[in-house]
Amino acid sequence: MEIDGIISALVIGIVIGVLGRLVVPGRQHIGVLWTILVGIAAALIGSALASAFGVADTKGVDWVEWLIQIALAAVGVAALDRAKLNR
Repeated sequence: MEIDGIISALVIGIVIGVLGRLVVPGRQHIGVLWTILVGIAAALIGSALASAFGVADTKGVDWVEWLIQIALAAVGVAALDRAKLNR
């Protein structure tokens, strides 16, 4: 992976993580770094799922892929928050 690919993955991970965090109601007790890591993981897994379903490459904005990624980020943020609260 080239440096521009790494930087774009980080930026997309930040955006997806923040959007996923906004979807989860209430206050989350996880840090910014965890939000970014969850966003990066959700972006990668969401892209793979969108490719598997055949909705990854469409004309224009890939709304379905974004929705999958944001939903995965929201689930990840909620799960991590719940795990942190149970400790």
